[in-house]
Amino acid sequence: MLAAERFKKGKGTEMNRRLGLLSTILLALDAGVGGGVITSSLADEAGVETRIGELRGAVLSLLAPVGAVATETNPNYKGVAAPAAAASPSSAAADWPSYNKTLTSERFSNLNQINTKNVAKLKVLCTYDTWRLTSFETGPIMVEGALIGTTEFDIFSIDPSTCAENWRTHEEYPAYILPTNRGAAYLDGRLFRGTDDGRVLAYDFKTGKRLWETTIADVKKGEDVPAAPIAWEGLVFIGNAGGDFKGAKGHMYALDAKTGNIVWQFFLVPKTEGDTVRGPEGASPLDTSSWKNAPGVPISGGGTWTSTTLDPDSGLLYVPVGNPAPDYDNGVRQGDNLFTGSVVVLDAKTGAYRNHFQLVPRDWHDWDVSNPPALIKTRGGKRLMAVSPKDGHLYGFDLADNKLLYRTPVTRIENVEEPFAVDKDVHFCPGAGGGEEWNSPGYDPLTNLIFTGDVDWCTTVKLQTREEVAAAPLGQPWTGEKSLNPFNEFGKFTRADGVWAGWLHAVDADTGVWKWRLKSNYPILSGVTPTAGGLVFFGDVGGNFYALEAATGQKLWGQKIGGAIGGGVITYTVNGTQKVAVATGYVSPAFPTEIRRAKIAILGVEGDANR
Repeated sequence: MLAAERFKKGKGTEMNRRLGLLSTILLALDAGVGGGVITSSLADEAGVETRIGELRGAVLSLLAPVGAVATETNPNYKGVAAPAAAASPSSAAADWPSYNKTLTSERFSNLNQINTKNVAKLKVLCTYDTWRLTSFETGPIMVEGALIGTTEFDIFSIDPSTCAENWRTHEEYPAYILPTNRGAAYLDGRLFRGTDDGRVLAYDFKTGKRLWETTIADVKKGEDVPAAPIAWEGLVFIGNAGGDFKGAKGHMYALDAKTGNIVWQFFLVPKTEGDTVRGPEGASPLDTSSWKNAPGVPISGGGTWTSTTLDPDSGLLYVPVGNPAPDYDNGVRQGDNLFTGSVVVLDAKTGAYRNHFQLVPRDWHDWDVSNPPALIKTRGGKRLMAVSPKDGHLYGFDLADNKLLYRTPVTRIENVEEPFAVDKDVHFCPGAGGGEEWNSPGYDPLTNLIFTGDVDWCTTVKLQTREEVAAAPLGQPWTGEKSLNPFNEFGKFTRADGVWAGWLHAVDADTGVWKWRLKSNYPILSGVTPTAGGLVFFGDVGGNFYALEAATGQKLWGQKIGGAIGGGVITYTVNGTQKVAVATGYVSPAFPTEIRRAKIAILGVEGDANR
């Protein structure tokens, strides 16, 4: 129903409806948080998913503004003036075979059929409707002539030109508090995905038949597996999330792609008595010395809830690690809390520790290292690790000596040094839902620019007492935030001026100086994809999809194409013709977005010929 039509309904009817919805969501939250038994079919039958979404988004979707962007250039930028010449597209460019296209996560495509001269003719060619209301964050892949996507309960294969369904496999298990899955991996005729009940599943690429399953997380502790795996040389790499729950811990795993057997396991926070060991452990220097927890406060956190990056040349795996818990009270965990807030580098074959980069020591803002780093070779010849977590900065590390080259702000940064307290509210930016979320930066070798898509949205927090923090039950959300409102478990998500926004920065990879930046009137959660056509594609949570000139940030095309865009943005060719696929319809209790079903939109240039 259109927002305007909802607005015309009688106030009494609307109030009664929303009171009913409130009862529904409280029951759903109680079941979901407590490990209840709401399955996907029951949720569909009762309309729980739809009603939860409506309650959170109905008011805030009313009269939602149209998408608007504004770009400014940096007068102090002194980088390379002209883009390099693009190489001819290779056969490998036809596919998008992994979450960030390459294992090294640059997200750049050297396809150029859709370019600055013809992108004004871009249009939606077809859509695939999942018929679900869900936190649609899937990063689609396109390989061997099929486009693969996921929801929390399904994996599907569709025709990458027509959106026709090849097959769809549905899984049935208890629903998780946040219905999320970020995508699948492909290797040697098999597909791999995680589940909200703590498993990794493998499927036949052609038929969708399930081949094996392996448990890697404990749902009783609040752990789940929403990340998109990556796969390489017979191994599948994936970790578990749940770092915001008391007693939950992050682990990284390598599984045998043929059998699902665990090849190695690595604890991302210290192992303590009673922890489950599911496979051979990778060698680690980690112990409890960096935590110094108060009595009755178990080491918790360190979930790896997004995908990973792998350097095939060195055989090193780069793992982004999330927050410590309780999220907002670091007074009960006095140390640096390793390896939370870090990129941990492991030997991909053995799981042995090699290095770590801690970006957010003793985090008390819920600033996860929230997406896979990009491993790039800059125009200046540096081997660079670029990573942009939720703290609102882009970090560049020189991999020759692992030293930090720059730390560039890429969204609003306010009041981040003030400690939280039990007797007052503390407002800070970026908030727990701010900065760069689960999608990685993109690197364009033609312009030497790194593109970061960020959320400009703040949070206000007041702490529980030390006794209240310690008394929280195991397996429950454990933030330390004092609020009776279940929506404010992670603080009150507000901005002083009552609005929110998004940023897209174009930053010189060698110097860390931004060349241009675009501000959107909606947060940017989507994948950001630069191409050899001189373009960078991205979407916002208003459902608006944009194509910019990569060198200047000038908007060349923009249109609302569906619900909020919080998933992948990929490009590929079918029968020699370039397409763009976008995951739309992101609905989540965490973000007050328009309520629309999850869909894959496939776009192309009018005429679909060599242009």
